[in-house]
Amino acid sequence: MSAVREEARATEYEAVIGFEVHVELATATKLFCSCPTTFGAPPNAHTCPICLGHPGTLPLLNERAVEYALRAALALGCEIERRVHFDRKHYFYPDLPKAYQMSQVHAPIGRNGALTIEVGGRTKVIRIREMHLEEDAGKSVHLPDDAGTLIDLNRAGVPLIEIVTEPDISSPEEARAFLEELRLTMLYLGISDVRMEEGSLRADANVSVRPKGSPVLGSKVEVKNLNSISGVERAVAYEIERQVALLRRGERVVSETRRWDEDRRLTFPMRQKFGGEDYRPIHDPEVVPYVLEESYVERVRAELPELPHARRKRLREAYGLSAYDAGVLTANRELGDLFEAGVREGAPPKPLANWLMSEFLGYVNERGLSVRDVPITPRQWAELLALIEEGTISTKIAKTVFQRMAESGRDPREIVETEGLVQIADPEALRKIVERVIEANPKSVEDYRKGKEKALGFLVGQVMRETRGKAHPELVNRLLREALGEPGGA
Repeated sequence: MSAVREEARATEYEAVIGFEVHVELATATKLFCSCPTTFGAPPNAHTCPICLGHPGTLPLLNERAVEYALRAALALGCEIERRVHFDRKHYFYPDLPKAYQMSQVHAPIGRNGALTIEVGGRTKVIRIREMHLEEDAGKSVHLPDDAGTLIDLNRAGVPLIEIVTEPDISSPEEARAFLEELRLTMLYLGISDVRMEEGSLRADANVSVRPKGSPVLGSKVEVKNLNSISGVERAVAYEIERQVALLRRGERVVSETRRWDEDRRLTFPMRQKFGGEDYRPIHDPEVVPYVLEESYVERVRAELPELPHARRKRLREAYGLSAYDAGVLTANRELGDLFEAGVREGAPPKPLANWLMSEFLGYVNERGLSVRDVPITPRQWAELLALIEEGTISTKIAKTVFQRMAESGRDPREIVETEGLVQIADPEALRKIVERVIEANPKSVEDYRKGKEKALGFLVGQVMRETRGKAHPELVNRLLREALGEPGGA
């Protein structure tokens, strides 16, 4: 029986997905010349004879790019190639003026690494086949109505690392988790801003499907033009469904490169896939080989920061946080740093985590700020939580104090004292207000006495309104129950 007929007879299919991810390195200059890498410059402002490949020019390798690539390779647990050299990959692209790309075809700087992801409460290891260093191409700008194509070569020669995985990913959810973890890892390493909207993180997904349990891989389709992590998840899901539908109709899946159209939410053919031999790679004789000494590799390894996966684990173990809390705090490195600094200043871990994830992130996201834009120090966070814990202010008032702190950077105690926000915890003072509220709301009193517990909440709210949120909520609750004649209220 042919493979096609076997596939058509299958009732269950499984996806096999691998990734090729390009990460633009945050160096100040290009890989082989001193042209700036700044994003958003006027077209063709950052070019020179070297990055344009003019005859007679000699490229000079950017050592910082090598260091960044090495940092990534070590973080991913790769075996390190000690002799860095480059090959020419030949192919014609209008935005590649040299007609070849300088890459590491024969000796990538890293091999056989891994990245651990977490999906649905379980962990999975995604193997990294290789990670190599290469230069970027330029950018084609297509005019509307097929009026022509303009070429911007500012990006030509910008250093990239390409990370190639084994086909270990099995679902759109795992694809998303992999890219999120990889992006976060690059951010923690400080080697790229990984902004997909600016092209500094670009992912191509290799997707195939096969009858569940089959040892034979299906035809591989490369999906390009993935410019957001949610777009990656959608594109992979679409491509899996498309291929399964073809197989169920007894048709073949053509091995090709397809482009993802985010607006129409579908993939469409782009070109037949190239094999490695199509690029006719040869050693580039103009780049002097660069040797990574043992001491240099170990120094870079020793300087690696704690990575996201390890940090999440430590936050759970050290501070008793949930997996969700640790995930949110780790997803933003600055937020995690602020949390840990606040704990060192004496803030209780769980309340601080709650405040950072709710009030603080809400404030930051609403205003389009970054963590560092808000002038609240770790000591001030600890002080704010101490004011709540000691009963000086209620949680409601604390939200007002937080707003003042975020806007001005003032200390919370000063705000509380100067604005008269100290919590009212005097029973006699509150009892008079409680009596007034009961007198003014006979309907709610009647409802409560008929067993409607919500009516009590309304009355508590009225007391809080009269005191501008400064009344001690538990005391108010107790005084109201007492005044309404509940036996347990006294």
